[in-house]
Amino acid sequence: MSPAAPRPALARRLKELREAHWPDAGLTQSQLAKALGDVSVSLISSWEKVEKPVRPPVKRLESYATLFATRRSLEGGRVRILPLDHLTDEEQFERKKLLEELLRLREGREAAVNSVTDIWTYPTGEDVTIVCAELPRELRVHLEYVDPESADFVTLYTYADPDALIELYGHIRAKNPENQVSFRKTEELTPDDYTTHLVLLGGVDWNTVTRDVIERVELPVEQVARADEAPTSDPGGFRVERDGGSVLFSPLLDSEGHLLEDVAHFYRGVSPFNRKRSVTVCNGMYGRGTLGVVRALTDRRFRDRNGDYLRTRFAGMKSFSIISRVPVIKGKGLTPDWTLPENRLHEWPV
Repeated sequence: MSPAAPRPALARRLKELREAHWPDAGLTQSQLAKALGDVSVSLISSWEKVEKPVRPPVKRLESYATLFATRRSLEGGRVRILPLDHLTDEEQFERKKLLEELLRLREGREAAVNSVTDIWTYPTGEDVTIVCAELPRELRVHLEYVDPESADFVTLYTYADPDALIELYGHIRAKNPENQVSFRKTEELTPDDYTTHLVLLGGVDWNTVTRDVIERVELPVEQVARADEAPTSDPGGFRVERDGGSVLFSPLLDSEGHLLEDVAHFYRGVSPFNRKRSVTVCNGMYGRGTLGVVRALTDRRFRDRNGDYLRTRFAGMKSFSIISRVPVIKGKGLTPDWTLPENRLHEWPV
């Protein structure tokens, strides 16, 4: 089913909301049209017509979600849409949940692949594989815990970006209780793993699967590896094609090599290995960037606003990406707020 095809399931749901969400209210198409503003009764009818439905624009579904999130929409003897800042926390939650449902119904299978409505929610029964690089041998030879012969051997110590992995694995498991969610190092991937929904942590220098994916997708972003011997003079970054030239977005370090600000890249698109599945890349020039871009969509204080931004900015797009700043304070990476323009260094498609 193409993105422009009719969505009878959405039509049925919109009619059900009007007639059965508050069955005692007797909400009519005329009342709903007036509440939505410059909308005719015939247009409301076309959205509810199961045989040949017209697909409502996203902003209309946002109005539906706001209206049906609270019974207070009917107070005062008229149907009205409350301002978002008038909704309680519980009503905001109901609005978010209803909007995600309506957007999934609107986009059908494409919504499942792109998941702009909720990045970390996947269709029931579809496997998800989180892929990390293995920590290079020279960085772990001195650690007793990474020696398989040691009684204290801990497998997770052999993973690069374990903090990002722990943060994301638990979140995806909680959001998808009926799905098989696994994590693997790049060397452990099987052919079947490649055709699941892929979530790639870390950059092209260590994570070879990130490199393989970036080479196979349409994306005007290239990661330039940093020079570990002289990171203050050659910090690398993400190079972007722009206006016939290129711009390099680099991390910021002080003269002693302390990281002051990382640069992170978030990419979401259709998997080049299975067009019915998605691929997501969370990548920083340093580990704090990778963790920061993961937390942009898991941190309960920021995930809703960042998710709302993605949905509004990239609705209907099969592939998109954001390069963002990740401030580092006293060695700790902060969660980036994508609603602030100064935090978004580059967006694609523009």
